[in-house]
Amino acid sequence: MKTAIVLGATGGTGQVIVSELLTRGINVTAFGRSERKLGALLKQHDFNPLLSYVVGDIFDPGTIVEAAKNAEVIFQCANVSYQEMASKLLLLGESVMMAADRLGKKIVIVDGIYVYGHQVAKGDESHPKQPHTKKGKLRLEFENLIFNNKWMKANPLIVRLPDYYGATSQNAYLQPTLEGIAANKKSVFIGNLKTPREYVYLPDAAQMIVNIAERDDAYGENWNIPGAGLISGKDIIQLAREITGYRKSVIPLNKTAIRLMGMFDPFMREVVEIMYLTKEGFVLSGEKYEKSIGTIPITPFKKGLEETFRALMPDGH
Repeated sequence: MKTAIVLGATGGTGQVIVSELLTRGINVTAFGRSERKLGALLKQHDFNPLLSYVVGDIFDPGTIVEAAKNAEVIFQCANVSYQEMASKLLLLGESVMMAADRLGKKIVIVDGIYVYGHQVAKGDESHPKQPHTKKGKLRLEFENLIFNNKWMKANPLIVRLPDYYGATSQNAYLQPTLEGIAANKKSVFIGNLKTPREYVYLPDAAQMIVNIAERDDAYGENWNIPGAGLISGKDIIQLAREITGYRKSVIPLNKTAIRLMGMFDPFMREVVEIMYLTKEGFVLSGEKYEKSIGTIPITPFKKGLEETFRALMPDGH
């Protein structure tokens, strides 16, 4: 791969994939709707000559076709908010796949684990897809759209991430916790503090995603992107205290609290049905990746949190 385009390049996963591609000497086009954010991304990379940007609408396949015509691989990292998922997710899928099909391109779709529903088996790519939530059912429709036979020339694959964290993270479940600690304010934790859960450090995820994208035989399939093992909220907060010296309280938010907050906050209203993951967790298997591609990159939680707080804290450390 010598050229790539990243759709949703200023988002949490988009930014780390841009960074990973540039690290490998790949020419990257960053695609997004905000010229201000795209300009900031260029500045962040010291105006690297390998990086350019196009302002465009993810729901306009013609715009994507024009921007992606010289790219070998399209990385689809754009997303829609929880509140807009029912009305916009499938439109997004249709748009990006139409563009990839017109161009006959490889396309890497970044997605999550809602399609699986409750964990009933080992979390590999053959885990039953039995979603019991509206979002999970929509995500399954989305997958079926991506792999639909009507696309004669597009060559897609889907990568699935668990909860994640990192300096570029924006809408993750851990984000309010880490931002509150970084600002030295009372903070909250979505879910209970005892359940061990899986989180992937975003730069690790980007490395795995690009490794997968470089393999011709990886397309047409789902790929799970595992994290660095399990960790409870209590242990995350303890590590955060050691790193930052934070001494204030962190309040766990259970389903009832989230439901009450949802009366005033449309995002929190949508979080309620996904709270099962904060209680049960879901562990992804990396066996397919290890067997097909190699060693899974794992940044220890403490190091990942140190790097995240370095970006989040006003004084930089």
